[in-house]
Amino acid sequence: MSTIIVRLDVMMAMRKIKGKELAEQIGITEQNLSLLKSGKVKGIRFETLAKICAALDCQPGDLLEAVPSEDPKA
Repeated sequence: MSTIIVRLDVMMAMRKIKGKELAEQIGITEQNLSLLKSGKVKGIRFETLAKICAALDCQPGDLLEAVPSEDPKA
């Protein structure tokens, strides 16, 4: 099984955009954006992902990465 790593903070830094600005552009709270950046969410709506990608001019694969789990039981 794989773990999904969220690279939103990296893409935001590359695009030189602040959390407050991105949150306003995509229509979510800064708190929810922070939860997304930290990976502390269980899911994301495709609509929200599409808005993030449009705002950052990127692809979903630029924001999310699947890495193999270190726990063989996972």
